[in-house]
Amino acid sequence: MQTSPKAGTVVVIGGALKADSAAVWQRIVDEAGGAGARIAVFPTAAYEPERISAQIVASLNRCGAVAQVIPIAPHLDGVDLQARLHDPALIAQVAASRAVFFSGGAQEYIVDTLQPGGQPTAMLDAVRAVFAAGGVIAGTSAGAAVMSQLMFRDAMDNVAVLKGLWRAGQEYDRGLGFVREGLLIDQHFLRRGRIGRMLPALHALGCRRGLGVDENAAVVIQGGRLEVIGGGGAMLVDLADAEHDAALPAFNLRGARLAYLDAGDVHDLDTGETTPAPHKAQALRIDPSAPGFVPRTGFDRYFLDFLAEGCLQAALAQLLEGAADEVRGLAYRHVLPTQDRQFDIGFEFRLWREPGLVGWREATAAGDRYTLLGVRLDVIPVRLALPLHTPLAAACGAG
Repeated sequence: MQTSPKAGTVVVIGGALKADSAAVWQRIVDEAGGAGARIAVFPTAAYEPERISAQIVASLNRCGAVAQVIPIAPHLDGVDLQARLHDPALIAQVAASRAVFFSGGAQEYIVDTLQPGGQPTAMLDAVRAVFAAGGVIAGTSAGAAVMSQLMFRDAMDNVAVLKGLWRAGQEYDRGLGFVREGLLIDQHFLRRGRIGRMLPALHALGCRRGLGVDENAAVVIQGGRLEVIGGGGAMLVDLADAEHDAALPAFNLRGARLAYLDAGDVHDLDTGETTPAPHKAQALRIDPSAPGFVPRTGFDRYFLDFLAEGCLQAALAQLLEGAADEVRGLAYRHVLPTQDRQFDIGFEFRLWREPGLVGWREATAAGDRYTLLGVRLDVIPVRLALPLHTPLAAACGAG
């Protein structure tokens, strides 16, 4: 049974969603119909399904929902998964719901349980029927990853994916397909430096766009409309006019387009238009190409670990407000030749300005928050020396 990507609403949560993140929990309930909305909670991905499902149910019910657990998870003791996947009472419970919520954990548990071998179970058919009737499909972390038609399955090493470790059924797999074809979802995106795996994945899979949602943030997807909510942001990656040099013996890319969207920002995938949040009218609009632009800082940082936590955000802020038209950083993992034949291969990331790059900076009690549009990115494979450094020797004749 194929699902229509325009039927209902999808809410993808980047993970580590706090129980008091009322904007996200309330939005799910509101999209499902408001107070009294029935929501089916699947703890299928969770390693501790009883505890995790109880937390999700409590958060949704505080917002007025009537949430109930669908007890289907590999880590539930003494459960006959096959029997429950075809249990008429459980299927009817899902069918009567206005929303379905998938927990975090390991996304392979979701797809292996609900569509083993790529074939949908009766339970998955019931979930898809909720969506086709205009309902809500929401998920956090692993539950967000499965929303794509193709998904990251177990690709935890960003540098390894950059180096070409990319196998069907291992690093990637078929997802459940609740968002449109060609859009790849990723989670924990900025915190875990997952731009490093998103770019080679998009290229290898032939997908045009990637949506990377950060922790404690969510993106509400209705057809081609994306709206960021919550306490963090999301990165939209577009390879529509990016170039790849097949003659180079390692992954490379030139001209990928990035947009960093903050809470309240809306993007239309069909038109390519981004509408900043209404409150951004009170924020500082920054255009580095405008006459009279004054850099906020003259310090140009080179990021020695570009995929480390916080580095991509800092690099984007430097690109928007710094003196230089580009920002560079390195992605590399030091290993011995016996551990990796590509031990000396790294990747330089180059963010650069194009005409039309613009951003907004909003000062908050928690720090500056940004929206950036029109960022360009290159990934350049480089060769490093081993050892990377040698101790300094004392100068001759020093006394």
